[in-house]
Amino acid sequence: MTALREYQRLEAAGLWRASPDDQRRDVVVSIGDATLTILDMKDQPIAHWSLAAVERLNPGRYPAIFHPDGDPGETLELAEDETTMLNAIDRVQQAIEGARPHPGRLRSVSVLGGLGLIAALLVFWLPGAMINHTVSVVPDIKRKAIGQALLGRIERVSGQACATPETVPILAKLAERTGVRQVVVLRDAVSTSLHLPGNIILLNRSLVEDHEDPAVAAGAILVERTRAQTSDPLTEVLNSGGLLASFRLLTTGKLDRGSLDHYAETMVSMPRPVVSEEKILATFAQAAIPSTPYAYAQDITGEKVLGLVEADPMAGRSLEPILNDRDWVQLQNICS
Repeated sequence: MTALREYQRLEAAGLWRASPDDQRRDVVVSIGDATLTILDMKDQPIAHWSLAAVERLNPGRYPAIFHPDGDPGETLELAEDETTMLNAIDRVQQAIEGARPHPGRLRSVSVLGGLGLIAALLVFWLPGAMINHTVSVVPDIKRKAIGQALLGRIERVSGQACATPETVPILAKLAERTGVRQVVVLRDAVSTSLHLPGNIILLNRSLVEDHEDPAVAAGAILVERTRAQTSDPLTEVLNSGGLLASFRLLTTGKLDRGSLDHYAETMVSMPRPVVSEEKILATFAQAAIPSTPYAYAQDITGEKVLGLVEADPMAGRSLEPILNDRDWVQLQNICS
């Protein structure tokens, strides 16, 4: 599905290069719900750009040259005759711009009136209080943009996310079944799982490759959902970037690349915060997914996760499969 309702699928031919030193490559460009996907001629994804962060270098001139926000070295060229795609990108960006708060508006909401109050906040508030305030005023569309930008920076460290044309709709089913916006499988970088702003869940490939039951991967997603209810993922990003990152987000509506890179390089591999079994079980019950398979994947003896086994909210119930066997087998080969 695309961001424009009249198109079920919208593609165009283009030229892409990862950096100024690289050769331009023939690619196929596809518009999704929130991303611009760039595929090679074998239909394999090689880059994902957030639609909210796509910028044009040469407005009014052709071929049209685009780049992701903050990275003008990576470019995508579209010829003048690709009018449908060019018009679609323009319409999506106009809609995003109209929906998001303008920096001046965000500034006035965040600091209640101007630079004087910003100064007072910096002097009298504890850093944690300022981060909490920032998290409370950032709109959903900005969270999605931050999450997509973070995913791009993490992929530069870990390599491209695992994806095939067959598994894209399967990941979408898994995301819908577990109540999140997007599920991404990585070869490494994250030790188990991670929740990014914008309701994006990252999974280590082992969660799908090493288990026969999709309830294990679904369980990891639900645990990250529970963590996000306890501690907003954007809080983790701002804690990683420090007080200056919060100040920049408040005053400009953006996070600098340094803050994103610091999170991508250091925070993604750190142990995840512990969440109470009571909260985890409530999330499993809400999603109607058994907790026992996930529990035994964490501890095969069951001793350390006894509560998740004995209090499984779905124990003894007849349940619809999370994914059918064919979809699960394809997903298990996503990184092959």
